[in-house]
Amino acid sequence: MIRNLLILGLLGACIVAIGESFLHYSSRVMMEAEAFQLFKHVSITHLKIGHFISVFGLAFYSAGYLGIYKMLKSGHENLARTVLILSFIAFSIGGIWIGSRAMVGNLVHMQENIDPISYKLLMEMYDTHYEILVQILRIVIVLLSLIFSTTIIIYPTSFKKWMALFNPFLILIIILLIGLALPELGKFVIPALMNITHIIFFSLAIFQTNVSLK
Repeated sequence: MIRNLLILGLLGACIVAIGESFLHYSSRVMMEAEAFQLFKHVSITHLKIGHFISVFGLAFYSAGYLGIYKMLKSGHENLARTVLILSFIAFSIGGIWIGSRAMVGNLVHMQENIDPISYKLLMEMYDTHYEILVQILRIVIVLLSLIFSTTIIIYPTSFKKWMALFNPFLILIIILLIGLALPELGKFVIPALMNITHIIFFSLAIFQTNVSLK
């Protein structure tokens, strides 16, 4: 049961990673420093495909974190439940954000047809209402990761103690640093950073079920 939930989470991470790659990837993704200008190099077709694939895959994340909760709860029920609740908050926020990316991408493509003042106001509104969600998401993931690792270190869970080192936040930082150090690799992994993080995270958890739950 737990392994099946984690596999569903892994499936969701893979699906959303594909969708987010359609939304964000271009050969120039590592070269665009100005916010939103990366969308100039992403086709309208890719924005549409990426939008629907990403939204479809999001639901599977909940199953994956339900599996994580079940593996943690033998150590400390309340901490495990907190991780689960934070995961629901994180991916509700993430879902709202990723569901807005095709919209802002289309606005960038329409820039020449919108008067400059209106375009600036639209982008400022998007930044205020949606882009800020990324900052909130990062805070929630840090809290989730801290509680996840603390639970494993202090209490006897279904995870091996070394799994505390592979919490989502630390995995994300490692992938980000590798991507920045190796731009040719980074242009593929950074556009779907959070999802690639969870592909690794859920894969390691599935490995733990093979080790601990036989």
